[in-house]
Amino acid sequence: MNDSTSNVKKVTIAGVLVAVAVVGSTFSFPVGISRCAPVQHMINILCAVLLGRYYGVGVAFCASTLRLVLGLGSILAFPGSMWGALLSGIVYHRTGNLLLTLLAEVFGTGILGGLSAYPLAILVLGKSAGQIAFYTYVVPFLISTIGGSLLAGILLYALRSTGALQQIKQHQ
Repeated sequence: MNDSTSNVKKVTIAGVLVAVAVVGSTFSFPVGISRCAPVQHMINILCAVLLGRYYGVGVAFCASTLRLVLGLGSILAFPGSMWGALLSGIVYHRTGNLLLTLLAEVFGTGILGGLSAYPLAILVLGKSAGQIAFYTYVVPFLISTIGGSLLAGILLYALRSTGALQQIKQHQ
């Protein structure tokens, strides 16, 4: 298969994953005082495994932009989704290890994304530094990313055990 065909397939898959992330953002459920919205994080990991880190960050950016424009998310979707997509993509590219990829998504979104959301909330949302703690977004981001990572892990381990994951990757 030539590079042009491969790129068309990757862009098509990326477009479908953006759509799933946007529609999936309407699905959330309460966990303690937070809400778990796991679909974007599952998509981040699927992108890391199927498309690579650059496509993953692009999908996260496009999905976050559409969610913001459609009123389905806030500006805080950007740091969480993009850090998780970048880290999981880098880890999968370097190791090929699914478990490490899942953990990279959790760390990228939950810790780096949660901490990155703090200055964004101050600058863009007009919060004062005294209104929120720097770690305010870490726990809610962790809850969502753990949920999404579990879903992605279940899906990818099932696909890998049946050989379907390898077939999908060969036909790109």
